[in-house]
Amino acid sequence: QVQLVESGGGLVQAGGSLRLSCVASGRPFSRYVMAWFRQAPGKSREFVANIAWSGGITDYADSVKGRFTISRDNTKNTGYLQMNSLKPEDTAVYYCAAATYMRRDYVGDSTYWGQGTQVTVSS
Repeated sequence: QVQLVESGGGLVQAGGSLRLSCVASGRPFSRYVMAWFRQAPGKSREFVANIAWSGGITDYADSVKGRFTISRDNTKNTGYLQMNSLKPEDTAVYYCAAATYMRRDYVGDSTYWGQGTQVTVSS
């Protein structure tokens, strides 16, 4: 099993920035695809970004392209989501996820999830 712990959420004004972190333990992190999802109240889970194990291939939702950057440091078993130019519509609970195989449109039953971290963007 894998345990994932997110941190870095908080309250920020529109146009501001936050960096989320996701620390993995329990299994080697380097060979897992790592992703970020978010869920706002009353809405379904939304894909945000993912990154291959090597860090060389990334995918972003259109809504965050150019503003968010996903990265990872396999030596620290940690993934990151740098969020710039935040908008009120970015307000959500952000979850990190890890799996040996994952795509923006596929999340298997064996995917591991963090507990989530709240991001609130005020207008």
